[in-house]
Amino acid sequence: MANLLPISIVMATANRSTILANTLRSVGQQIHQPQEIIIIDGSIDEKTFLLLKEPIHGLSSQVLYQRAVELGAAKQRNQGIQKATCDVIGFMDDDILLEPDCILNLWNALQHSKDAGGVNALITNQHYTTPRFITRLFYQAMMGKRANDFAGKVFGPVVNLLPADDQSLGDVVPVEWLNTTCTLYKKDQLPDPVFDRHFEGYSLMEDLVLSLRVAQTSRLYNVRTARIFHDTQPGVQKNNVQVMSEMDLVNRYYVMRKVMKQKGLMPYLKLIIHQLYFAVATRNIYKPAFLKGKFNGTKQILKST
Repeated sequence: MANLLPISIVMATANRSTILANTLRSVGQQIHQPQEIIIIDGSIDEKTFLLLKEPIHGLSSQVLYQRAVELGAAKQRNQGIQKATCDVIGFMDDDILLEPDCILNLWNALQHSKDAGGVNALITNQHYTTPRFITRLFYQAMMGKRANDFAGKVFGPVVNLLPADDQSLGDVVPVEWLNTTCTLYKKDQLPDPVFDRHFEGYSLMEDLVLSLRVAQTSRLYNVRTARIFHDTQPGVQKNNVQVMSEMDLVNRYYVMRKVMKQKGLMPYLKLIIHQLYFAVATRNIYKPAFLKGKFNGTKQILKST
């Protein structure tokens, strides 16, 4: 029997029952598990519902299931939070695998760091790597100063980089933002609504906005001893180049203006440079769907201003 910690985990899922089952089995292998797991399901079928009708091996957490009232990662998470009963709220993607003691190490870091508002796990297969010369120059231009280390930082028109997996940093590392792949927050530090209503569908950068708002009153930490593997899966929107291209531009602009409060001509110039740099670096600049997404995003921005 696992030891239950007073944590409410919220998971948004849709049409990925097999992947979700692997994630829940991974939680079931933890000696310390969350008290409750709240699953908000946006699936078009009953596979996830039927999965949760049967016990998951090793899982002692109470599993609460609801159909999504509105579709979209941010909206589904907001729905799940309304059912949470614990003072620590966690968010987990439905496609991760936890290493031993991941949840316990997150819990300990959140409790022992009195100034912490939130902590997250280190993704072993997706983390910061030292940029090469051109990319480093680009980051410095976005930051507006010389620097060599950009791990876990937010700068420019919403450039946000993952933390580094570097043993010299220690077990608990201060960062400027948290992704929601596997994250715990103190409930009393969360805004209302927790996830901004601006974000639709795949909700790109909703986790950045949440963590930036929490960081206004408390500290954020990455816990290197809490480790996960992100078994990232394709999705309908993620595979749509035009939708993702448009969402990337519109959401970065929104964060730049509404959350980071960057004003004047320079942030706009940096945003243009940012979009051009990554369009060339990823070779998406040659894709008509990508360019159409940027065109539609630009129209949205002009209309909003």
